[in-house]
Amino acid sequence: MSGSEFVFDTNIFLYLQSGNKDLIEIFNESSIFISVITELELLGYKGMDDSAKRELERSLRSCFIVDIEGPIKPIAIELRKLHNLKLPDAIIAATAIHLQLPLITADKDFGKIDGLMLYLYKPVS
Repeated sequence: MSGSEFVFDTNIFLYLQSGNKDLIEIFNESSIFISVITELELLGYKGMDDSAKRELERSLRSCFIVDIEGPIKPIAIELRKLHNLKLPDAIIAATAIHLQLPLITADKDFGKIDGLMLYLYKPVS
């Protein structure tokens, strides 16, 4: 997947922070985009110690953070209506659709969205 571009869902960052080697390789060899929603969810995580927060902030500096721009809003609104998604999920999916990039996520609910390129990550138990 070297040289590729992806949108990471919030849950993928959590697996990345836990040391998943496959995700670390993708992260290191690709251009990673995230929605500003993912940034807010990650930085607002309550149980994070200072060391984990510094590591997360370092990782986020390597990402392209996408604000909720004009074109993303109507896509998110339509996705929320059509698929009864939570607002953060609708914005994250809309970001991937707008950028025309695949979304990497562990959330199966994204699979019901037409027009979304999806890589469903299956964590090893």
